Order: sequence, then C-alpha cells, then structure tokens
Amino acid sequence: ACSEFSQRSCEECLKNVSCLWCYTNNTCVDYPVRSILPPSSLCSLSNARWGVCWINFEALIIAIAVVAGLILVSIAVCCCYCCYRRRRSRSGPDEEEERLARKREERRLQSLQRKHERKMKHDEIRKKYGLLQDSDNPYSRFENE
Repeated sequence: ACSEFSQRSCEECLKNVSCLWCYTNNTCVDYPVRSILPPSSLCSLSNARWGVCWINFEALIIAIAVVAGLILVSIAVCCCYCCYRRRRSRSGPDEEEERLARKREERRLQSLQRKHERKMKHDEIRKKYGLLQDSDNPYSRFENE
C-alpha cells in the first residue's frame, strides 16, 4: 500500500513507518525489511528518506553510528575508570593499614613506657615509706605491729 503514495509528497508517504521515499523518481516503496539497508537498485542512500523527510538515509546512518560510537566510548571510559579506582582502592587500604599498624605500635610502646615510669615512681614512694621489700632478701622477717 506504500505504492499508493507515489507521486504525492514525502510526508504523506512516511506517515506509514513501513514505507521508504525515494527522491530520484518521487516514489514511495515498501521498506525492504529483509536487508537492513535498502539496496542501491531500489534507491541510492543519499536520495532515500525513512522516518523523516528532512534527513537522508546516509546522514541518518552516519548520525546513528556516531551516537552508537559515543555510547561505546563512554562505556569503555567508565569501565576503565572503575577498574582504575578499584585497583587504586585495593592498594590504598594496604598502605593505610600499615600506617595504622605503625601508629598502634607506637601507642603501645608509649603506653609501656608510661607504665614503667609509673611503676618506678610507685616503687620510689614505697621505698621512701618503707613499704618496698628488698628484692635482695625475699625472706625478710614479717613484723607484726
């Protein structure tokens, strides 16, 4: 039924999505659905219109290819960026863990040092007041007062 719109206008022909308008001989033909692109024997790509009259089939194919290419490139860039971030985040915690382990060890050593200093002060106070037993003579006499 596309042939009924031949010798009329492109707009009338393309109201039916299964039709293809050819500007070389102003004909409306059924779109060859078996082949993706219409063969040049039917109509050249620069003179064929499908969907809209203001853009030829050649430009439509180029525009679709550019958009598809941009989408593929953006997907590839996103994948590479995600892989880079994942690889970077894997190496990051190792360095972070090492830094935290060093700080933890430093705090532990400082704590031990403070504990030793406190013990020394307490021992001095005990010695001053005679509460510290001699370590030389562990069997000293127990005085009961």
